[in-house]
Amino acid sequence: MINLLIVTVVMGTPLLYGSISEVFAERSGVMVTAIEGIFLMGAWAGFVGAYLTKSLLVGVACAIGAGVLTAALYGWITVYLKQHQVVTGTAINILAVGMCSFLQRVIFGVPVSPLTVTPLPMLPIPLLSKIPVLGPVFFNQNILTYLMYLIVPASYFLLYKTSIGLIIRSAGENPEAVDVAGINVDRVRFILVLVAGVMGGIAGAFYSIGYLGMFTTNMIGGRGWIAFAICFLGNWNPKGALAGTVVFGFTEALAISMQSSGGGFFPNELFIALPYILTIVLTITRKSFNVPAQLGVPYKKEN
Repeated sequence: MINLLIVTVVMGTPLLYGSISEVFAERSGVMVTAIEGIFLMGAWAGFVGAYLTKSLLVGVACAIGAGVLTAALYGWITVYLKQHQVVTGTAINILAVGMCSFLQRVIFGVPVSPLTVTPLPMLPIPLLSKIPVLGPVFFNQNILTYLMYLIVPASYFLLYKTSIGLIIRSAGENPEAVDVAGINVDRVRFILVLVAGVMGGIAGAFYSIGYLGMFTTNMIGGRGWIAFAICFLGNWNPKGALAGTVVFGFTEALAISMQSSGGGFFPNELFIALPYILTIVLTITRKSFNVPAQLGVPYKKEN
């Protein structure tokens, strides 16, 4: 059971990065539907940077850069050019798969054996890691997980207890009021999309250099969309995102455990599908959503 909880935290970390970033962006009025592509570009750039330089820190920096560039393209098209967010995100997600496949082949050719790097090490915190159950679960993780422990409360405080958070929420609820106050709505939304790029890039790097130590073009496997769904199911609130991440992280950990143990009479494909089945079930059964009033609606300033 302890091992299952450890894997829950591990698998939940990138989902929490993605869902928290989505909360901020969507609170400002922009659905970052390119999140799957941002995850994938971050995973690819993180691996390539770490592999070529032998530095995981450089890999994380490369992942952030790739995530920001992908998000900037999405933000420019949707925020400034006022194009459809779902269509644009779908196109960028498809583009990311092609780009990663092409660049991987250009840089590395067709390797005889899989290319690997040593993943981020687990860093046990002295004393805290010795606490029964809680110690190995929460305090024997890598640096990206520890960073998320700080991001979650900081995100809630920033969004609900500061003037910056008020501006972000107002941009998604009543952008006209933000504009009248002399604040550029498009700039606010674009910055939040870039923040989503930073956190999405880190989330992607978590899979390639924080967990698996390798890269394949199908390694994200829809997890960006799961993070997107967690934002919805968590009612656009960091607390809700945290709760949703725990549920989905546990489901994925359970799926991994069942696959490794053989799964009994059930095929492995069923366990692989568990997180996606859960997404559908929770979306259907959810009764109400506190949707930002102008979510997905480009802001067009009146003359």
